[in-house]
Amino acid sequence: MLGLTFAAPLALAALIGLPALWFLLRVTPPRPRRIDFPPLKLVADLIPQRQTPARTPPWLLILRLLIAAALILAVAGPVWNPGGVGAGGGRKALLVLLDNGFAAAHDWRDRLRVATDAVEGAARDGRPVALVGLAEPAAAFDAKTPAAALERLRALAPRPYLPTRDAHLQAIGAFLEKNLGAGIVWISDGVAGAGDERFAKGLSDLAGEAGAALTVLKADRPPALALAGAETGGRLTARVLRAAPNGRDAGVIRALDQKGLPLAERDFAFKPDATAAESTFEMPVELRNSISRLEVAGERSAGAVVLMDERGKRRRVGLVFGGTLDQAQPLLAPTYYLSRALQPFADVQEPRGAKGTAESINQLLDNQVSVLVLADVGALDERTTARVEKFVQDGGLLLRFAGPRLAAGHDPLVPVRLRRGGRNLGGTLSWDAPKTLAPFAPESPFAGLSPPADIGVRRQILAEPDGDLPGRTWASLQDGTPIVTAQKRGDGEIVLFHVTADTTWSNLPLSGLFIDMLRRVVALAGSAPQGAGAGPGGEGARAPAAVLAPRLTLDGFGALGAPPPSATAVPADYADRAGPEHPPGFYGPPEGGISVNALKPDDRLAALDFAALAGARIGSLAGAETLDLRPGLFTLALMLLALDTLAGLWLGGFLGRLSPARLRGRPAVLVLAGLLLAGALPTGPARAEEPPANRPNGIESALVTRLAYVITGDAAVDEASRAGLTGLTQMLASRTALEPGEPAGIDPAKDELAFYPLIYWPIAPSRPQPSETAIRRIDAFMRNGGTVLFDTRDALTARPGGPPTPEGAYLRKMLATLEVPELEPVPFDHVLTKAFYLVDSFPGRYSTGQTWVEALPPAPEGGERRPARAGDGVSPILITGNDLAAAWAVGRRGEPLYPIVGGDQRQREMAFRGGVNIVMYTLTGNYKADQVHVPALLERLGQ
Repeated sequence: MLGLTFAAPLALAALIGLPALWFLLRVTPPRPRRIDFPPLKLVADLIPQRQTPARTPPWLLILRLLIAAALILAVAGPVWNPGGVGAGGGRKALLVLLDNGFAAAHDWRDRLRVATDAVEGAARDGRPVALVGLAEPAAAFDAKTPAAALERLRALAPRPYLPTRDAHLQAIGAFLEKNLGAGIVWISDGVAGAGDERFAKGLSDLAGEAGAALTVLKADRPPALALAGAETGGRLTARVLRAAPNGRDAGVIRALDQKGLPLAERDFAFKPDATAAESTFEMPVELRNSISRLEVAGERSAGAVVLMDERGKRRRVGLVFGGTLDQAQPLLAPTYYLSRALQPFADVQEPRGAKGTAESINQLLDNQVSVLVLADVGALDERTTARVEKFVQDGGLLLRFAGPRLAAGHDPLVPVRLRRGGRNLGGTLSWDAPKTLAPFAPESPFAGLSPPADIGVRRQILAEPDGDLPGRTWASLQDGTPIVTAQKRGDGEIVLFHVTADTTWSNLPLSGLFIDMLRRVVALAGSAPQGAGAGPGGEGARAPAAVLAPRLTLDGFGALGAPPPSATAVPADYADRAGPEHPPGFYGPPEGGISVNALKPDDRLAALDFAALAGARIGSLAGAETLDLRPGLFTLALMLLALDTLAGLWLGGFLGRLSPARLRGRPAVLVLAGLLLAGALPTGPARAEEPPANRPNGIESALVTRLAYVITGDAAVDEASRAGLTGLTQMLASRTALEPGEPAGIDPAKDELAFYPLIYWPIAPSRPQPSETAIRRIDAFMRNGGTVLFDTRDALTARPGGPPTPEGAYLRKMLATLEVPELEPVPFDHVLTKAFYLVDSFPGRYSTGQTWVEALPPAPEGGERRPARAGDGVSPILITGNDLAAAWAVGRRGEPLYPIVGGDQRQREMAFRGGVNIVMYTLTGNYKADQVHVPALLERLGQ
């Protein structure tokens, strides 16, 4: 219930003195005794030009009483709605329970405000406070001073996983036993966490036993949205979840690559009263396999992010059948069963127009398949065998199925030695009664799958028993006979099913287990097999599942960063949701790691059931705000005091002396007033010809390509940036086909950045750091494909290996929270050096500074040298210290505005060429790295 209270109510006693103040202000000194003085008779008839009141006007008395009342009320410390967050309860302790899982990230600031109000209310009542984040690891706690609780509150942040609230019940119970009658405030996100089905009832029971007053504050409806994994079947399907219908019925899911650049966007919409919605991405395999992250646009939460690893990529699988044409019929050929089993999660290809098995294999290898499936393929020629062997050594996966041809052949491309020869030795073995599969071993890639009891194997190829066989066996029959074996060779792997891919030897291809087994085998293509290594069985044997260390993890707001100290390694087959020890993120090396997400693909969000909270007061976060009225009352008193001062001047006649008629003829006063007024106004550059900065306009900027520079607030720096980009714009218009518009001066915190391909940001260390809003918008601009050119302008003072310059320190601090990629000095073969001109450096006003760009992957070893390495898109960031804008700056007549520091007379020309290259690079990307330009580039280089 809303109400008003005072932190120092005794101060209100001063209000009793207001009547006395009224009479005191009305008291006037005694009237002087009148004595006639004859000479004054001469002026008795003169009319006075100004009259002053003999007594204080009533309205001025009322004004001064209001000032006194406002000051008295402010000193008394009035607080509106002091009991909105569980205040009261005498001197008993207050326990604040704060949900800080990823579901609380959406309105985290509101939750912090309510928690702060609760602690400050306890401070006014002189109560100790205990603060518990329910997503933190459970531990014993005790009440502390409100100041310590506020420090603890400032350190809390949303965690990137669901809270396990039940784990805190024991510690809460121990606290309430020590502090009977304590107050409890639970600031809930309204979303059921992981394993906290009994938390609400358990908390209510503990509060009842201890006589504690329980208050629950929550949003009217849980506002959080989340992504529950992605279905990577025939189509990439993202599932959006909400705990309850909350009015957020539609949105956008964005697919990003490893650099954070957007690849695709899809809309989603919830049906009425639905809590789940799906959105499907249909795109080419190459583009789909580049997806590293799916996220709900505008939802800053780890639960609204799904990280994609190698397991989520769609593989290109090639099928080859070694049988004759009459056998390659629907419902008969092994490829019929394989294609239908693989299509939900792979891009299946079959050879077209090939006349033989070798030609079919070579055609598929030319198509760069990731998995090559050979169904009953026997002997191959040496050339084809060598090419398949190289395919496996280079990281490909060879999946083979048995059959009569394989049993009769002598093929080295098998993981184990097979039995050859006559019936007695059993090149193949027929069983009188079908044998079923044994449960999969924990170290097998099929671990966790349950073989149905009705699967029967009637015939199989036997493996020669040796010491390596147990370590290479992934699946076996109940009698221990291997049915699936594998061997790692080089960077790839060979997997053999000892039965056919059709139903002639077993009914395995008719079961759902067959699809699950193929899914796990195909997922190994292109990544380090889980647990691969030299085990007891020798080289290539399957050891227990590997352990992968955290590489990058998400925070509660969904931003990737360094893993926290509490993060521990996960097994390579980890498939559970994230938790305190395993936060969501990437684990293991980039080429063979896995991703852990906040939710599993089959998870659902549910709203908490507060019906079990018997006797609890349930309120809304919106209505729980506590307002401190002191700042408003002090402001009111100050304004009234200023009004009283003006009234006193007016009644005393002093304002009349400032009239224009009285000031006429007093030039010294006018000059002084002018100087004071000029000193109060903001100063600007002294140059009269300086035009104002071109502020961006949405429609105009969308229609015209223009460069942009950041307005720092330093007039000299901003003028240099404007003039520099103007000069570069004129150079682009005269030398290239680009016709850019006038450069725009922008404020990153307010202006739309998406219209500009390149933003020039000069570093001015004398100015304050940009706001958090500006940093986040620049981060989004860089992640969405824009490029920012930071110019520290300190090449003249910077020393390699020395302390950072003020400009360098300023830039480091500014970039501390940005997701900056690894940088390197511009290589000689980078696209930047040949985007338009052939250049080898990027000078500006100075030529000694280094220019940094996003590091590209190293050039491949061996082979033909290339003039340029192909980069993935455009670097989101460029850093230089050469003061480029000063070298580009021109006046109205095209004359240079700043001198060049250096001995090379062509330095300004080279600065313009470098600037043209930078703009062309941001607009065309790695266009100039294409192989089609190599002959022309080599000819121009004279090679």
